[in-house]
Amino acid sequence: MKNKNLPNGTRDEFGVQAEVKEAIQMKLLGLFKDRGFRKLTTPVLEYSDVFEPLSTDNYRPYQFLDEQGETLVLRPDLTLPVARVMSTTGVDLPVKWYYSGDVFRVKKRLSGSYNQTTQAGIEIIGYKGIKADWECLQVALSGCQQMGLEDVTVEISQAKFVDTVINQLELPEPTRNSLKMALFDKDLNRYQSLWSPLVHTKFEKFLAEWPWLFGDFDQVIRIVETLPRSTELEAIIKDLIATKRFINQQFPNFQVTLDLSVRSPQSYYTGMAFRGFTGKSADYLFSGGRYDDLLTNFQKVKVSAVGVAFDVDALVERTALPANKQQTLIYFDDDQWQLAEKKLQEIPNSTLCLTQSVQAAKRLADSDGNKLLDLTEGRSQNGTN
Repeated sequence: MKNKNLPNGTRDEFGVQAEVKEAIQMKLLGLFKDRGFRKLTTPVLEYSDVFEPLSTDNYRPYQFLDEQGETLVLRPDLTLPVARVMSTTGVDLPVKWYYSGDVFRVKKRLSGSYNQTTQAGIEIIGYKGIKADWECLQVALSGCQQMGLEDVTVEISQAKFVDTVINQLELPEPTRNSLKMALFDKDLNRYQSLWSPLVHTKFEKFLAEWPWLFGDFDQVIRIVETLPRSTELEAIIKDLIATKRFINQQFPNFQVTLDLSVRSPQSYYTGMAFRGFTGKSADYLFSGGRYDDLLTNFQKVKVSAVGVAFDVDALVERTALPANKQQTLIYFDDDQWQLAEKKLQEIPNSTLCLTQSVQAAKRLADSDGNKLLDLTEGRSQNGTN
């Protein structure tokens, strides 16, 4: 029977959304496979210490105790379980994994976010060069193209940039740390007072602009180029410019922005990080970055790694739902099962109607605007739903 608490069409909309979500996941997994990635599955339940490197500013994990009193959590992230598997199984490197699954996060009340979301992504482990970062971007943006998304903006940041600059400043270490926090918090009055001793120095022009160092890629780079150069800074700038050029060449219709005044999206990132957005939405389509030190949380050997994950639910929200197709409900008597199966194969978009009476079948068809094929027509009707 139809749920009276749901308006007409709600059940169909949920069904269509589920079908769209399944289709999106299949497209993404097909893309991963076509590019030579291998599937990796990790447990939904993990020990809590697996996620110690995870930044939990906006959420916390669901926690439980096992029979020994150890704290378990529903996984709030999929990258860290991959790192844990890598460190405990002795897989030969390099390797390219893909995964898909739900993550669970306790969101802030009234945030409008869901506690359970679906991710699908890739991890590239054992490759040091920038080509691995570009492969993540290639996969992410190809996935967006396959979903028909054309207004994608890629926001790039760099986990090492802030510390690279801060460490060059001729300020006491406590002042440098306070300056970094004021920058991240956009506490402009405190920020101004902390860097004021460096007025009339070679850092003045940059420091005056740093809190607003995000947005148009070329404008941000022009401000960065006013800094005194160092080997580490030169390498960061070179990789950022090369990555922007790569995206422009491969995906000329997508926009590229740069943010060098923000804390890293995850504390375990060690290099370039990137996110994809559309329109004015604050939710990201994909998010990823380089995390060369992450596996050292589980083993003593340092291993290069980079990954990217899609927010599948965000992709569903940005996908136009197809118009509901009228379905044919096939009603039949118990002894007509073979005939009903034959009609099911012959009639597109049909389904077996399992009500106990033709009256109930008609009500069900009428409630959702579907057609009814009554195979019992001409027979005597018995029974009620």
